[in-house]
Amino acid sequence: MNRLIKSDKPVIVEGKYDKITLENVIDALIIPTDGFRIFKNKEKRDMIRKLAQKNGLIVMTDSDYAGAQIRAYIKKIAGNCEIINVCVPCLKGKEKRKTAPSKEGFLGVEGMSADVIIEALKKSGAVTEKDENAENSGENKRKITKTDLFCLGLSGGTDSREKRRAFLKKAGLPENLSPNAMLDLLNNIYTPEEFFKMFETGQNPAQG
Repeated sequence: MNRLIKSDKPVIVEGKYDKITLENVIDALIIPTDGFRIFKNKEKRDMIRKLAQKNGLIVMTDSDYAGAQIRAYIKKIAGNCEIINVCVPCLKGKEKRKTAPSKEGFLGVEGMSADVIIEALKKSGAVTEKDENAENSGENKRKITKTDLFCLGLSGGTDSREKRRAFLKKAGLPENLSPNAMLDLLNNIYTPEEFFKMFETGQNPAQG
């Protein structure tokens, strides 16, 4: 497998199997909406809005009516923030794990090959030649690390779970994140400086 494409923009997909497929193609924070459950999940909506405000979003949903509905809803959540819609082709077929095709008979994102996904990302402008070259993609920028979380008591301690929940609640983020999930999310929303300031003062940089 070739080196993963790098993207600073989080990628929104419909389900966990779409996420698994994309993890073999793109190095980015990938957030599943859990289908239409996003309509009733305020925590996830707030999280997506924060991510959109920081770096914009890439949205890759299935090429069917349900995918179009979810894509439109994500646009509503994100407001005026930048959204890149990646459209996968309408290919007839059935995913291996399913016993029957979808209602409209098209393959979903999870059923697409890596080459098809990469081509769709390029056509949409979601990735560039620079994104495909890991050495030139800004990977050396300082990020919030596992060591940072440990030193702040947010991981590795007997009361770390409670501290994480309290911090995430203060930040307006989902409270039940694991340390690894929390780390991915924080690095897509805050710089290390913003994160440390927020931890020390309790003031969310996004709120001024």
